[in-house]
Amino acid sequence: MSLALITCAGVALDSVLGEPRRAHPLVAFGRLANRLEQRFNPAGGGWRSHGVTAWCLAVLPLTLLTWLLVQFSALSWVVEILALYFALGLRSLYEHAQPVAQALRLGDLALARERVGWMVSRNTAELDATGVARAGTESVLENGSDAVFAALFWFVVAGAPGVVLYRLSNTLDAMWGYRNERFERFGWAAARIDDVLNFIPARLVALTYALLGRTVLALRCWRRQAPLWDSPNAGPVMAAGAGSLGVSLGGAAQYHGQVHERARLGEGPAPRAADIERAMNRVIGGVALWLLCLLLWEVLGA
Repeated sequence: MSLALITCAGVALDSVLGEPRRAHPLVAFGRLANRLEQRFNPAGGGWRSHGVTAWCLAVLPLTLLTWLLVQFSALSWVVEILALYFALGLRSLYEHAQPVAQALRLGDLALARERVGWMVSRNTAELDATGVARAGTESVLENGSDAVFAALFWFVVAGAPGVVLYRLSNTLDAMWGYRNERFERFGWAAARIDDVLNFIPARLVALTYALLGRTVLALRCWRRQAPLWDSPNAGPVMAAGAGSLGVSLGGAAQYHGQVHERARLGEGPAPRAADIERAMNRVIGGVALWLLCLLLWEVLGA
């Protein structure tokens, strides 16, 4: 099967089935990561070298196993499709975002706070409707990059081994990549590797969001506002996404009991429930655009 058809099949499988309700491979990987962290960082504050060792033990054997399956399996295309399916989070993102928008539209602020709390790490108990809509919109734009587009990018670049390496690395960043006493040094490798793996995809995503709406404004927000954001990869994605939607994101947010003053992103009014759905449409439209480009590249290349 061609790369384009395999990629379309993986996306279709995710769209139809969503995440496995039982026995998701990433759940088992998370347990492995916890055991490795307990072994190499038992008292917290472990050395960077310990984090590098733990990262290698968690990621490289499974990546190598995937490569061997692709190289020597008679059904290598099945391995490729399943690897992409397990790495993608497109339907899962929709299933998390839509209930937040729906709860806001129905005026159920308590439920909206609860559901958006499943998407973000900030404190949501005291958010007003605007704060919930802002958090939901930001999460869709950023997680669209991490959980969808970056997985597609590494699959196209390096096949099943590439998408497995990316997804496992991104998972370790989510588990270990915190700037606190426990993970500041131990999680350094996981955070830096994830930054490197997301560098090119994030900028392609920012360009994709810009092409899908208010292109001039989105590009201007990307250029002027992205450098003000803490994350080198989330900055371009969220600035361009906010500009594309014509809304204002960023600003103060509370994380772990402390208020963080964040840069303002985008231009326009504060987001509403509909903007969460519009952000989701940007992600879905972007996936369709990427698949179309991949199909055209194969056709013209042939």
